[in-house]
Amino acid sequence: MFTFTTSTGELRRGDVPVRLQAQPAKVLSALVSRAGEIVTRETLQREIWSNGTHVDFERGLNFCIAQVRTALGDSADSPRYIETVPRQGYRFIAPVSRMDEQDGVAPRGELPPRGEELPPKSGNDTDPPLVASVFRRKHSGWRPAILGTTTVLLIAATIGWARMRHEPPTVIVVPFYNETGKPELDLLARSIGDAAVASLAAPSRIDSLSVIGNAAALRNPFARQDVQQIARDLGGQWVLIGQLKADGQNLRVIAHLIRVTDMKHVWALPFDDPAFALDAQARTAAAIAAAVHTHLQ
Repeated sequence: MFTFTTSTGELRRGDVPVRLQAQPAKVLSALVSRAGEIVTRETLQREIWSNGTHVDFERGLNFCIAQVRTALGDSADSPRYIETVPRQGYRFIAPVSRMDEQDGVAPRGELPPRGEELPPKSGNDTDPPLVASVFRRKHSGWRPAILGTTTVLLIAATIGWARMRHEPPTVIVVPFYNETGKPELDLLARSIGDAAVASLAAPSRIDSLSVIGNAAALRNPFARQDVQQIARDLGGQWVLIGQLKADGQNLRVIAHLIRVTDMKHVWALPFDDPAFALDAQARTAAAIAAAVHTHLQ
């Protein structure tokens, strides 16, 4: 869980401080104070770069957003905190709870309108401490406010909660194709693909990736012609495809990571080896899995 103190711009992950410069901290403060809403670039310019030039603002905002995402371990491609809204601005999408430094927890119930004080807690209030989302949709008539200098915003970011809101991305691994023209290499192509499945599904990645590599539809070479539909049917957001090629001297595996929504290549990586014995298969599979995991985090 991240804790952000608006009075100082201090960001902490648990008890560990996370380095964040002053201007990125102001951007984070502006976003979390309107959690769930689109904050336009013009609004950020007016509130944070009011005295700067347009050129400085554009460059500065891009830098600040990148710095905040780095501090939170966030990704523009698969955001858990800051979502880019094309041609508009940004939206903070993680739940936000406000916590008063004196009381330690936010009182249960609706927040008051921006700028008003919270009502005192009742003396017979026996509710347990509340650490939960306190932002509401626009129809509730208020936005979550940063009230004074004693307010702390909690950013719910534990892996368990993120899993409830954003399931781990699902990667569909299509059995690797043998494109050498040599039927005796069919088994080798499938073996490299199986090694990639095993590496992607390793215990170290089980919490951050969901992998499908043995579905019946994937074992039918004719059905694989419509990979996009198969991936949609299986609930996948990403497809990993591999091609085994030969040039007379070496064998080459080309791995492709493809986004299901538009079937655009995110990356393609080649791997060469004379024979792709078991150790080479393992190395190649590990490198492919590491590249997939890095991109999707």
